Amino acid sequence: MTTDSYTYKTAGAPGGPLLFVFHGTGADENQFLGLGGELLPGATVIAPRGDVSEHGAARYFRRTGEGVYDMADLARATEKMAGFVRAHVEAAKPSAVVGLGYSNGANILASVLFAAPGLFDAAVLMHPLIPFEPKVDGSLAGTRVLMTAGRRDPICPPALTERLHGGLRHLGAEVELVWHDGGHEIRQTELLAAQAFLEPYRTT
Repeated sequence: MTTDSYTYKTAGAPGGPLLFVFHGTGADENQFLGLGGELLPGATVIAPRGDVSEHGAARYFRRTGEGVYDMADLARATEKMAGFVRAHVEAAKPSAVVGLGYSNGANILASVLFAAPGLFDAAVLMHPLIPFEPKVDGSLAGTRVLMTAGRRDPICPPALTERLHGGLRHLGAEVELVWHDGGHEIRQTELLAAQAFLEPYRTT
């Protein structure tokens, strides 16, 4: 896999950590490009655009309904994204590798964590929905994960959020879960939690 296997944008200066940001359904590579630099100053932010179109809305993998994933396409997308990230890491030799994703972007990031343990040092999963039991070939020991979620999220039921939280802990990850009382929207409390979580990787 190569560094240009996805359409993507980059921001920030080279030499520090790499921060990969993954958009939600219907957004694109611009959604978190600027925010990434605010949350982790000094990082090189890399924002790939999902290569699947759902009625014109960009996504990272196909689904057949809300919360019903095309598992074969998820496997394809996961392998492709892991290769994309690995190619950038090999080229940049960064001080750390961090990911941040929202909704569908959180789902592809989580799937890469499962498939390629050790590739990311840390990940921020905002409103992830993983309706399957994660399996990892190895361990996520040493990987830090921040999950954020809404207690009234109609897309990501709290029970599945709790199950993912427990599954990540069982796989060895160091996991923090932050709730707000709303739905699927991103709130300021999540952004502040993400900023604090990413503080150890700042180089400026």
